Amino acid sequence: MGTRTLYHGVSEPPAPDLGGRLPVALAVPGGDKAALSALGWQSVYRALAEAPGLAVERVFPDKLGTTEGLDPRTRESNSPLSSFPVIAWSITFEEDFLSLPRTLLAAGVPPLAAERPSLPLVVAGGPVAFLNPAPIAPFVDCFWVGEADDRFLLFFDTLRRLVFDGADKEAILDAVKDMDGVYAPGRSRTPVKRITSGGQGPLTDPAFSCFISGRAAFRDTLLLEVNRGCPYGCRFCAAGYIYRPPRHAELDELKRIVELADPPKVGLVGTALTDWPELLPFLKWLHERKKKFSLSSMRADGITEELLVYLRERGIRTITLALEGASERLRRMMSKKLDPKDFLNAVRLCARYGVNHLKIYMIAGWPGETDEDYAELAEFLAEIVRIRGEEPGGRKKQFMRITIGVSSLVPKPFTPFQWAPMLSEDALNARMKSLEKLAKPYKGVTLQHDDPFQARLQGLLARGGEELAEFILLAAEHGGWKKALKLWDGDPAVILDRERGQDEPFPWEVVDIGVRREYMWKEWERAKAAKVSPGCSARGCGQCAGCGMETPPGP
Repeated sequence: MGTRTLYHGVSEPPAPDLGGRLPVALAVPGGDKAALSALGWQSVYRALAEAPGLAVERVFPDKLGTTEGLDPRTRESNSPLSSFPVIAWSITFEEDFLSLPRTLLAAGVPPLAAERPSLPLVVAGGPVAFLNPAPIAPFVDCFWVGEADDRFLLFFDTLRRLVFDGADKEAILDAVKDMDGVYAPGRSRTPVKRITSGGQGPLTDPAFSCFISGRAAFRDTLLLEVNRGCPYGCRFCAAGYIYRPPRHAELDELKRIVELADPPKVGLVGTALTDWPELLPFLKWLHERKKKFSLSSMRADGITEELLVYLRERGIRTITLALEGASERLRRMMSKKLDPKDFLNAVRLCARYGVNHLKIYMIAGWPGETDEDYAELAEFLAEIVRIRGEEPGGRKKQFMRITIGVSSLVPKPFTPFQWAPMLSEDALNARMKSLEKLAKPYKGVTLQHDDPFQARLQGLLARGGEELAEFILLAAEHGGWKKALKLWDGDPAVILDRERGQDEPFPWEVVDIGVRREYMWKEWERAKAAKVSPGCSARGCGQCAGCGMETPPGP
């Protein structure tokens, strides 16, 4: 069971007492709206704020690295970021790399670690720290690789002792470089093992919001982590690999958190919500306590009549289903493990029981995809529309809108697609236009897609090495990514447009996520042959060891 209780809700915490405590600024990119809608940093904040030797304050820099147009300052005491001996960054998305040098520059702090011989010490964590820290490594003194457990607090307690003892930056980094979970670029022995709190078994300390706000993207909502990781092993999904082993929270622990926070609304967060056997009992428990709730996307094969009827009775009007691939061949390539009949059955249930808005999520830009794959999608979409017409969802008063959201495939590190090339911007734009044309004839069907330029940018930042720090710094100093691409001497095609060799080293392999490279390569070979592989065994890692997680990183 979890022990952390800190919760502020709509209240702002007071400035912490600095007496004998190490001041730590926790920086979260994106401004208030994005930061207050993210969950990972709030788990980190809770761990740090509850530690007696630390005085943590928050700063939410905007796109320009400022707060309210001025130099970045903390929320609690309005102190300048540059006054903190430790600046800890929580970075979730590659596009947020830009915030790191911009904010440091706005604070008057040299962005490159080599230009900071003294404090502040810049620490970074979050998913990118164990997905691919290389592009921002020249800006960062050390990374925390993994989840926030007792070793995370030991790391910060060590920083506190060293700073208070008057140690210089070199001595601090030499002292922490080989601690569990610490990656100090150029110093640590690599690969650094990712830290997993709790190891195998249940998710003992699920993340939940410290703050709720009407300014957040998820307004007035307590975000609550139901599970971490995913047992299905879809080959494109980094979360299914970097968060192994998959873990579910326990029902009693989630109830404890809700009772502690007593929020107006609860947003359930997870990669495989419908796999949790306690989902429906928990939703009923929330309703008994007059709590509204929302759910992230669900697997179509987890949509039962009982669950959907209950969701509709509780006022849920939008359901999101992930189809992912346009054809059965592409779904086999990604090892999606989705029977088309189950998907169509979920569509029928949604149309039958009055879902107002059905969102279907897809990915385009697969290696070797063809027009035939999308011709199959056209037939499948026609079947979806036909089913809607047979149910109340096809009638005028209960019409079910359908939105198809399409993202471009970004082959991510630590997935079998890490060897794959990415489609060109022109090819992705052509595919998106053909999809718009495919959906246009159908009433009430809307197709939305991402910007292929942004997708390629994400791919570049996700897959590059330390040479990308120059590109990121150019973007920070010269007005953004497009201008930086014109000024940068590097070639994105080298990083994005070719299939990697079997033994080619990757810049992200300074981290060990616990999944064997040989396993990943085998899965890439099976992907090219469009062969499905089994997901994680219900028996647990110790009885499977298929991917190398028989000794998972952690305790």
